[in-house]
Amino acid sequence: MSSKQDEKIILGQINGIYGVQGWVKIFSHTDPRQNILSYSPWLVKVKNEWRTFEVEDGRAQQGGKSVVAKLAGIDDRDFAREYIGCEIAILPEQLPATDEGFYWMQLIGCQVTNVEGEDLGQVTEIVETGAHDVLRVEKQAETGLISTLIPFVMETFILEVDVESKQIKVDWQLEDATES
Repeated sequence: MSSKQDEKIILGQINGIYGVQGWVKIFSHTDPRQNILSYSPWLVKVKNEWRTFEVEDGRAQQGGKSVVAKLAGIDDRDFAREYIGCEIAILPEQLPATDEGFYWMQLIGCQVTNVEGEDLGQVTEIVETGAHDVLRVEKQAETGLISTLIPFVMETFILEVDVESKQIKVDWQLEDATES
């Protein structure tokens, strides 16, 4: 059972060492990559245990392709080497507010219903396309898995998003779904 307190957002991974003073190289999932440095403290997963580290310093390297950081308490190259491969996370409350009121990751697992009250299933992923992002909604039926792709266009197809109750209301017909 997972509580709100147990939720962590993975932002990257320590993937190398930099210099001799304990700096680490970071593979960042943020966009742009150096945005990972906006968050402190970091939770670093060391041998299946989360440890908290303050970010003392950091910067983008080589045109923003890689990021290096200095974490409090890691002061030499050999000690820093022990953290290679460790995941970096933050707590949800460390995220800044968004204009939309939610993040994409909060949509995963939301129950989707249409204006007729039909259950279309749960959001399993968000697919990035050139024009706009698309929700993949899946539901198990007697005939197999029904997969529905719904363009994420607010006020056209997406009518309401309530991340607290994990509900999304859409203007989409069940017959638009395809079986896989």
